Amino acid sequence: MDGDQALGGFSSDGLSAIPAALQPVVDAGDLSGFVTLLWRKGEVAQVNTLGWRDVEAKAPMTRDTLFRIASMTKPITSVAALMLVEEGKLRLDDPITKWMPEFKDLKVLKSATGPVDETVPAERDITVDDLMTHRSGLAYAFTSIGPIARGYDQTLGSPLGGHLTTDEWLAALGTLPLSYQPGDRFHYSHATDVLGFLVGRVAGTSYRDFIVERILKPLGMNDTDFWCPPEKRDRMAKLYRINPKTDAMEDVSFPHLPGPPEFCAGGGGLISTADDYLRFARMMLNGGELDGMRYLKRETLELMRQNRLTPAQREIPFMGIPFWLGQGFGLGVSVITDPEKQAWMGAGSQGSFGWPGAFGTWWQADPVEDMVMIYLIQNSMPLEPEAAAQLATGQRMGGRAALPVFQKLTYGALGKAL
Repeated sequence: MDGDQALGGFSSDGLSAIPAALQPVVDAGDLSGFVTLLWRKGEVAQVNTLGWRDVEAKAPMTRDTLFRIASMTKPITSVAALMLVEEGKLRLDDPITKWMPEFKDLKVLKSATGPVDETVPAERDITVDDLMTHRSGLAYAFTSIGPIARGYDQTLGSPLGGHLTTDEWLAALGTLPLSYQPGDRFHYSHATDVLGFLVGRVAGTSYRDFIVERILKPLGMNDTDFWCPPEKRDRMAKLYRINPKTDAMEDVSFPHLPGPPEFCAGGGGLISTADDYLRFARMMLNGGELDGMRYLKRETLELMRQNRLTPAQREIPFMGIPFWLGQGFGLGVSVITDPEKQAWMGAGSQGSFGWPGAFGTWWQADPVEDMVMIYLIQNSMPLEPEAAAQLATGQRMGGRAALPVFQKLTYGALGKAL
């Protein structure tokens, strides 16, 4: 290890290489900016704020900048469901039709890319476990190909909801055929949105109210919610994409809502900050407890962090790549099972876990190193039908390469050759 020791046992020289490597990505116009945070062994070792939360206004990224964290919402929803499991109100093998009659008597496509009217009956009901492991047979428009992709888009609209109430949305989703038989394979989908609404029905409240009262408030995640109130909007990072025609960055931010939405997407709707999400990640890393308050039993967290996909399911490509080489998926998070083989979630020790977001956000907790890594950008990918091939962290190579650079330099600063 070179150089002086920094906080958390990192090399000072190693840590200084991280902003030096990321700043040129901003300078090249590939990404608007970054907030990155490293926590290890009880202390924050580094926070980088690079570039702009608003490029046009030249408003810089700050440590408390708010980001749309997209699918980083999913682990929070999964923790909420597991709280109900611990309370005996829900079982992993429960059919969701106990609470959601919208999903009775489902049909399954004969071919996942074939006509939506060519179906067979579902062999069994979707279970809670199926939702948590994306083996429900449900889909997203952007992870699907062919008529079912267009069917999702026309029936449900935006993947993050909008024009439908929760009950209307569930009823509409229940009219669509499944892409695969329940339990058959991992197919990334609206399953975690359904799981969030299931939490609400089982608990007798709304999904948002449940996670605010049981997770967000107790953890002190005071900047995390499904909308951004007016007094915080100046801190919100704009959402950008590279326009393929002009090759220039353009603002594609969502409009602000006047209040909390009725449809709170447990699969991807939260807005948060680096420090807020750190609280959640530390609770996960610490076996379900933080600052003397227990959220889940340690054994529940350990179950959450164990791969549940079969060897055959891990051989099926995800987003067109051999994603499951050296890693698996547990109850709402991916987990590294073989650091030598895995390449698609970046660097990490065996047992490291996390899950990214479609706008380029990413986090990982590493139990071996007692470390949390958080990486926040706002780089939009298309969420239209058949867009899964573009689910990268950027549309230019500079933007796509930035996350693995951050990951490798972080472990390099610990003296780990990767």
